[in-house]
Amino acid sequence: MAKNVLMIGWELPPFNSGGLGEACLGLSKALAKKGTNVTFVLPQKVDLHFDFMNLVFANVAEEGTDLVNEAYQSYEVWVKGKKFKIKDAPSGYVAGALKYAKRIKEIAQKAVPDIIHSHDWFTFPAGIAAKEATNAPFVAQVHSTEIDRTGGNSPNQTVFEIEKLGVQSADKVIAISQMQRNILNTSYDVSPEKIEVVYNGASFFEKEKLPPTLEFYKSAGYKIVLFLGRITLMKGPEYFVRAAKRILDYEKKVIFVVVGNGDMFSQMLSEAVNLGIMNNFIFTGFLQGEDKHRIYQTADIYLMPSVSEPFGLTVLESIGNGTPVLLSKQSGVSEIVSNVLKTDFWDIDEIANKVISAIRYPALLTVLKDESKKELPNISWDRSADKCLHVYQDLAQ
Repeated sequence: MAKNVLMIGWELPPFNSGGLGEACLGLSKALAKKGTNVTFVLPQKVDLHFDFMNLVFANVAEEGTDLVNEAYQSYEVWVKGKKFKIKDAPSGYVAGALKYAKRIKEIAQKAVPDIIHSHDWFTFPAGIAAKEATNAPFVAQVHSTEIDRTGGNSPNQTVFEIEKLGVQSADKVIAISQMQRNILNTSYDVSPEKIEVVYNGASFFEKEKLPPTLEFYKSAGYKIVLFLGRITLMKGPEYFVRAAKRILDYEKKVIFVVVGNGDMFSQMLSEAVNLGIMNNFIFTGFLQGEDKHRIYQTADIYLMPSVSEPFGLTVLESIGNGTPVLLSKQSGVSEIVSNVLKTDFWDIDEIANKVISAIRYPALLTVLKDESKKELPNISWDRSADKCLHVYQDLAQ
C-alpha cells in the first residue's frame, strides 16, 4: 500500500504565481485526509507551515551559480546517449530545475517514499533523480506543456526536452484533461495506456460574501467583465481586448477588469489604447486571497478566452464565488462543466454576442450562477485524490 508520498512541487500559496500552487495544495490536503503521509518538497525555504503534511525545502538558491554547469552535465547523462545541445547557458528556471535535481537525493532517501509525485517540468529532473535514489515509482503530473504555453509556435526546445524526458521516464503520467492527454500522446510520444486523466478539484464551495470593490462603477450602472490569469499567449489576452471593442460598440457602460501580469501585458495595454477603449479598462496587477475573491464577486461575468488551457482552475474559482463564466472550448475544464457559456477563443463576434446577452438579461446570469454552482460538489479534490490513490496502488503492487 502506498502510504508515503514524496510530492515534489515548485510553489504553494500564498507564494505562488498561478494555479499550479493552488492545485498542489488542494490535492495534497485531500490525500492527507485519506490517510496518506505527504512530504512536500519546495525548491526554496518560505514562511509556510501546514499541519496535514511535512514541508521540506531544498534551498536551491543557496547553491552558487558555478553549480549550473555541473547540474546540466548530470542532466545530459540522464538523456542516456542523446546529445542535448544548447547554444547558451541554461535560463534561470532551467538552472533552478537542474539544481533542484541535484539537491533532492538526500531528501528523497530520508523520506523513504512509496511513490514520487512531481508537478510540471520544473520538478521532473528532481523526480527522476529521486527515483534513481530510492527506486520508488515515479508519477509525473503535467499541468501545462510547452505546446500549451506557446500555442505550438516556437516552443523552447530546452523546456520541451525536459518535459519529454520527464514524462517518458515516469512510471505513470497524470494529465489534467483529455485535451492534454492527447497532446502528451501526439507531441511527447507517451502511450495512452500510460496516461491517467485526473481533473483538478474545486476548493471554493461556500465563500463568504466580501465587501464589493469598484463601487463607483457598479452604482453608476456599469457592468464588469473580468479577465483573471497570467497575461501570456496561452490565455488569449488579445482576444479579450478585441472582444471588448465589439462589446463596447453596442454596450457603452461596461468596464473590463484585467487581473494578473505577464509577458503580454504591454501588448494588451497597447491594443486597448490603439482600439480607443483604454478608458474602459482597469489593470490591477496580480491579486490573491480576499482581494482575488472580491474581484470575482464584483464581476458580472468572468471571461476566459484561452488559446490552449490544459485545465482552467480559475473557472471553478469564479463559479465558487458566484460569478457566471464564459470560457473557450479550447480548455480542459470545458470537459467537465456544463452550466457555462462556451465559444472558440478566436470567435470574438460570438464572445461579444454572448457577453452582451448575459449583461442585458439578468435572468440568464442568475440561471448560470445557480446551476453552475450545483456542479461543484462533483468536481472535488477528494475525487482527484481518489484517482491519484488508484494510480499509486497500481504502481506499488
